[in-house]
Amino acid sequence: MNILVINAGSSSLKYQLFDMETQEIRAKGLCERIGIDGKFTYKPQVEGKQTIDAADVPMPTHNEAIQAVLKALVDENNGVLKSMDEIDAVGHRVLHGGQKFSESVLIDEKVIAAIEECIPLGPLHNPANLMGIHACAEVMPKVPQVAVFDTAFHQTMPKSSYVYAIPYEFYEKYGVRRYGFHGTSHRYVSAKAIELLGGKAEGTKVITCHLGNGSSLAAVKDGKCFDTSMGLTPLEGVPMGTRSGSMDPAIVEFIANNEKLTASETLTMLNKKSGVLGISGVSSDFRDLDDAAAKGNERAQLALDIFSYSVKKYIGSYVAAMGGVDAIVFTAGLGENSAEMRASISSGLEYLGIEIDAEKNSKRGTVDITGKNSKVKVFVIPTNEELVIAMDTQAIVSKL
Repeated sequence: MNILVINAGSSSLKYQLFDMETQEIRAKGLCERIGIDGKFTYKPQVEGKQTIDAADVPMPTHNEAIQAVLKALVDENNGVLKSMDEIDAVGHRVLHGGQKFSESVLIDEKVIAAIEECIPLGPLHNPANLMGIHACAEVMPKVPQVAVFDTAFHQTMPKSSYVYAIPYEFYEKYGVRRYGFHGTSHRYVSAKAIELLGGKAEGTKVITCHLGNGSSLAAVKDGKCFDTSMGLTPLEGVPMGTRSGSMDPAIVEFIANNEKLTASETLTMLNKKSGVLGISGVSSDFRDLDDAAAKGNERAQLALDIFSYSVKKYIGSYVAAMGGVDAIVFTAGLGENSAEMRASISSGLEYLGIEIDAEKNSKRGTVDITGKNSKVKVFVIPTNEELVIAMDTQAIVSKL
């Protein structure tokens, strides 16, 4: 079975084609600047096939982007499929499913309507996700489509984890609550960690740290999400590349009044100009911060220290909330690739029985970096959100 995985943004569309017999990627790429001047990238993962990297590709809408993807996939010289008929299903990443979806679902008109109802909760992402769904439906009307929600994994949280201490009527009227994001990543790496712990989810306590330009942590108890750091939106939690993370909400009014900004303008600042970028004034990329800090930039070092400290606090709070921990997992761009950040976060957690091995920590891939005196396992597990989407899509479509 061939599954096409789509992650549609407002002006972009990432894609991967999976052969589900082997779970290997046959081709992947990116459509950028949709509606502007169009840039198309196609990378076949088959020997003898050539990569396409073209600018000024006419893509006024997501429909043309999907058509460009399909044309490349069945290209006589560099395609990996003989015809479009070989695409058995399409899996879509959808950011926000609200309280409506606790698992992935086959897309129909009711599902589309429910995703539309969640637009106020995901105003930037859900409309773009719907563009991808509608574009595929128009270009491939007979191919089944599946929605895989970023928020679904976190729907197992108890009310004490997700209800905010504001008037309860706002939860009842508008669904104002903690939802959490990066759910497919937390689900994937926590399941891998449970496999490494022996394979039985019951009785396990795992903390997953998805660290990158966007970062979130999750407390996973008995294989289910118990708590997570992101909230109603991805703005809550640890500081990120450009997002502030959690802070005193009165800061919004204070800055708005003093800078003569609207509430929306202030939120844009907190989403786009804050985080480690705002602290350092250098970059939202942690690699740039490492370089600047090594050259003596104190604000860059401060940004790294604040990020590490915040992650460490969440780990400590989740250990307390779950009554212990069996494993800590580092994943995503920063979590997988920065031995220095993993060491910084782990330092000082020895009293909780958490210790890493410096030599093992320098390795890449799926690695057990647990120190010899550690009572808690520490893993680096590369995430694979696209594979989760493909697997869910296969499972649902196979029942049709």
